[in-house]
Amino acid sequence: MDWTSGYVAEIDYTHGYYREIAPGLIDFALLLSGHEPPDRSNMRYLELGYGQGLSANIHAAAVAGEVWGADFNPAHAANAQSLAQRAQSQARFFDDSFADLTARDDLPAFDYIVLHGVWSWVSDENRRAIVEIIRRRLKVGGAVYMSYNTLPGWAVAMPLRHMMTLHAETVGSDAQGVVGRIDASITFGAKLAEVGARYFAANPMAKTRLDAIAGQNRNYLAHEYFNRDWAPMYFSDVHAWLSDAKLSYACAAALLDQMDGFNLSAAQQEVLNAIPYAVLRETVRDYLLNQQFRRDVHTRGARRLSPLERLERLNDLRIALTVAAGEITWEVEAGLGKVGLKPEIYGPIVDALADDGASPKRIGDLAARPEIAALPPGALIEGLAVLVGSGRAHPAQSDADAEVAAPRCRRLNAYLLDRARI
Repeated sequence: MDWTSGYVAEIDYTHGYYREIAPGLIDFALLLSGHEPPDRSNMRYLELGYGQGLSANIHAAAVAGEVWGADFNPAHAANAQSLAQRAQSQARFFDDSFADLTARDDLPAFDYIVLHGVWSWVSDENRRAIVEIIRRRLKVGGAVYMSYNTLPGWAVAMPLRHMMTLHAETVGSDAQGVVGRIDASITFGAKLAEVGARYFAANPMAKTRLDAIAGQNRNYLAHEYFNRDWAPMYFSDVHAWLSDAKLSYACAAALLDQMDGFNLSAAQQEVLNAIPYAVLRETVRDYLLNQQFRRDVHTRGARRLSPLERLERLNDLRIALTVAAGEITWEVEAGLGKVGLKPEIYGPIVDALADDGASPKRIGDLAARPEIAALPPGALIEGLAVLVGSGRAHPAQSDADAEVAAPRCRRLNAYLLDRARI
């Protein structure tokens, strides 16, 4: 039996950090949507399909708690373990398949289980194993982050992907290698467009995507487009899968996706708000946006917070800028395109965050500042959510936890910088 299960293993996955799977950002997303986050007092965190393990190792170095990971590719496991050893963290990384993981009886229960770039690229058999892992290993009150390719946004490009993979499998040779087969399939697709294939004429966005693909990293393309299994799904279908693990949809992990005013017209919001059923509402949202990729947080029995509880919990969070205040521009990219940010609202918030050397600030303390108290109700929370969602700020942990994490982070950073020279 092929241990890869049709997944591309002869070319390594790209190295990347995915901020939405950070425990602090998941917690912030849940609080913004009115859900109680997992208990972090003895945090256990599991990443399924961790790739090169960069995100998992950053979290293991920087966050208090236990980080575990499973990825079937032994090359990925070796790299992840090497990073953990250099950081001297206690992260545990295995090269178990999802099926292997379901058979293990030595795993603890987890507060967080995360999967980035996995669900759409594995077989139904592996999806069943993922659901079983979540069912057996997620704590009550725990959170699951999962990203996946979404319909209807992928509908136009699905025939393009089919043609490219069929060409690579049929015409390509082993001597070409994965990259050679990818290049040949892109060239063939461009030839079809050049000779006037009606598919491209009827679907101009497919040609736009093909042109974009031609300029992308081949390691990324191998894993994004050329696995045997590849299945964009409607939100409603993903919800049905995860309901077997007693999960309920909580919120979008990408904070800007939670803000309808940044993504939908007033008329679209009116249509959406008239739908009382969560699964239908989220599916319709994807139609309104022609959504291609979702980053969702589901929970198992997470308690809904009252408005007062939500505000109190948010007030206790600390936020820090991640870019210099002078580099922040007054616009963000969202579903409606470029959305302007009012300087009279965001200026005081950014200035307050930049005070005292841009040290982390408790939200409740920010709210007590006269210049912030003068802002419209809710402006501070929304403003911070926009800054965090656009990558300009991030939730920060306590000074005590940061002091413990600092030596691990310095060791990991030094090793990554040294490797970047090679």
